[in-house]
Amino acid sequence: MPFLHGFRRIVFEYQPLVDAILVTVGLEEAPSSDEQKGAQPVDQDTVCSSLVDLLERESKSSVFEAGISYALFKVAERGLVYAAEILLRYGANLNFEDPVSYYNSLHIAVLRGRPSMVRLLVAHGADVQKRDRIHESSPLDLASEDSDRLACMHALLDLGADVNAQDKLGKTALLHALASSDGLTVHNTENIQLLLQRGADVNATTEAGESAVSSLVFLIKESLEAGSREDAARMGRFCVRACELLLAHGTDASRCLVEDGEPSLTQASLEHFDRLLPLATLLLHRGAAFVCSRHGAACWSGQALLFRRLRRVLQPRGGAVDESRASEILEQAEFVLEAARVNHPSLPRAPGLEPPLLGDDPGTRGLRELHRRVAEQDASPPALRCLCRALLRRHLQPWPLGDKIKALPLPDRLKDFLLPESTVSLKPSWESFRPLHATQ
Repeated sequence: MPFLHGFRRIVFEYQPLVDAILVTVGLEEAPSSDEQKGAQPVDQDTVCSSLVDLLERESKSSVFEAGISYALFKVAERGLVYAAEILLRYGANLNFEDPVSYYNSLHIAVLRGRPSMVRLLVAHGADVQKRDRIHESSPLDLASEDSDRLACMHALLDLGADVNAQDKLGKTALLHALASSDGLTVHNTENIQLLLQRGADVNATTEAGESAVSSLVFLIKESLEAGSREDAARMGRFCVRACELLLAHGTDASRCLVEDGEPSLTQASLEHFDRLLPLATLLLHRGAAFVCSRHGAACWSGQALLFRRLRRVLQPRGGAVDESRASEILEQAEFVLEAARVNHPSLPRAPGLEPPLLGDDPGTRGLRELHRRVAEQDASPPALRCLCRALLRRHLQPWPLGDKIKALPLPDRLKDFLLPESTVSLKPSWESFRPLHATQ
């Protein structure tokens, strides 16, 4: 393996100098500063003087630039700004790449969450847009993937990082932030919020069709398969918060993602509305269309999705469903329909929707009764007050509307009518996502 042999030879030539520098500044070959917590504090003036002496002695070495450049990478990783300043003064190469990871000093400073180091390196000429050789991730991409790097994100954006720059796959920093969030151990909501505030394109899409919405839809589906109710609830809280942020910046929650009809946020939430009730009601209260906004009702309609789910739960092949379960899901369906009518008083009729004809169990009877009430309501013109409410809410957009409605010179009772989401709350048992395998 000649290449590997050559790699080892090159590293060996400058490694003694790197080791000497690290020892001088009080570091060993530890992967993070956590392993240095037990070390004795050092006097920076003494360290700086010793480091300068060392560099003066070694300045004629044939591997001097490579050695101090690799040492810069190491001290950038640990956040030793004073040592980095000296190495830069002696000519350390900002573009030197670690021979293992192929990251440069700016990349590793971001990965380790060192905002002061980020500012120093960029002030000395580090390219804030420089992409690593392997993944072609920019410093901002790397910062977006972990909430512990939020301070680095602020620094990079303040220093001119392009918030909508794309990697080789077409992913922006916003897509990196969403794709790396699992809702359990990684919650990048603050990163997502900052990127959107700084102008991230909420509709950015890769050539493969990945977008902020598709990442969120994927995680929503994952929550349905969560191993426990607690995991589903945690994932749900992240999904709802991320959805709020996307909606506030113009996402169309009811638009299919691609021409072949990949599910939108609204469609995904309504397909299992009883398990994803916090998300379904949030979307509808925020004005999401109750049909596909790209292809119309022929693609999907909220009524059809609701009744399809109701049939699946209330008329299982294995026999009648538990009466309490039947009562709960019917109540949830009515809750969703009322939420939809807040912004759309005349809901589009689902084509070909027929009531169940067979069965006399409580679930089937309840389904027929709900179908009858929905049909009657659809056949009647909406009340004038409901039409006025929908008109006012559209006029007051963008969302959220709470502060705007509260500022109107109207009686509190009328404000509550205009803003039902502030007075009508979910039952405690409905406030969280629930996996499909969970019982009541």
